[in-house]
Amino acid sequence: MGLQSKQKVGIYFLMLLVPLFWGGSFGAAKHVVTEISPITAATLQFGPASLILLLIVTMSSQWKIDVLKKQWFGLLMMALTGILGYNAFFFIALGYTSAINGSLIMATTPVFVTFGAALFLNETWNRRLGFGLLLSLIGVFLVIIKGSLETLVSLTFNVGDLLFVAGLICWVVHGLIGKVVMKESPPLFTTTITTFLGSFFFAIWSLFEGGWGDVPNMSGQSWIEMLFLIICSTVVAFFLWNKGIHQIGASKSSLYMNLVPINAIWIALLLYGSGITWQQIVGMLMVIFGVYVATTSHKIRFIHLKKKKANNTIA
Repeated sequence: MGLQSKQKVGIYFLMLLVPLFWGGSFGAAKHVVTEISPITAATLQFGPASLILLLIVTMSSQWKIDVLKKQWFGLLMMALTGILGYNAFFFIALGYTSAINGSLIMATTPVFVTFGAALFLNETWNRRLGFGLLLSLIGVFLVIIKGSLETLVSLTFNVGDLLFVAGLICWVVHGLIGKVVMKESPPLFTTTITTFLGSFFFAIWSLFEGGWGDVPNMSGQSWIEMLFLIICSTVVAFFLWNKGIHQIGASKSSLYMNLVPINAIWIALLLYGSGITWQQIVGMLMVIFGVYVATTSHKIRFIHLKKKKANNTIA
């Protein structure tokens, strides 16, 4: 297996960390915003994260000034949509609606990203991708409604849900723009610039919000959760997300978003003693299998066969 093939296979496994960290961010962020205001919380998350990324890029000599000059508008749009827009709606929405409703809305991300990528970016659409998308989406619904139609019927939508819809739109646009920008801009550099720009806009916004006076009074739990949001949910997750879009495309990367509510539930089960039903377990398995079906292909599975056939031909 060539180096490029190994890297492509490896990113499928590394991408599993993205929904793991973003799944955990639902509970962490919802608790943090009970102690400090939403935009201040977002600034506290992305400010330090951007400094860490800037340090990494500087120490590894990965500054791409020529790329910045050429792709500045695309990078700015990624920052405005994926960092500022999505996370502003995310933090504010958690003050009005439940994590269940938010998970339900964000679970539709792969549908819109996949169709958007097929329409505007000429990404491949096939039955395998469609089947995996449908299967994982059904699994998400099973997990969220706990296999009960009564839960689905009783779901009510409010201003927080509309904010999540706005966040969803921002995230879809962010992914599609990222696919274009990262044809020339490396994932680490892209993550660094967009995170820095997003944190800059958040910092200005937070000055008008006037919530910094509450930060010194944050509990130890909130500081631990904020550290998780900075390192895991921002630095690591956003880098891997951009790397995934760069290597396997926006459509396949977006399917990992289906795993976010799955991880949110088992993390709540493990850390907060929440219950789980057998229907949710079935739904989780459907999501995992659906993502596997859509993100793997005959090309990956038959690499060894092709290599063996080539060797036999040479012999």
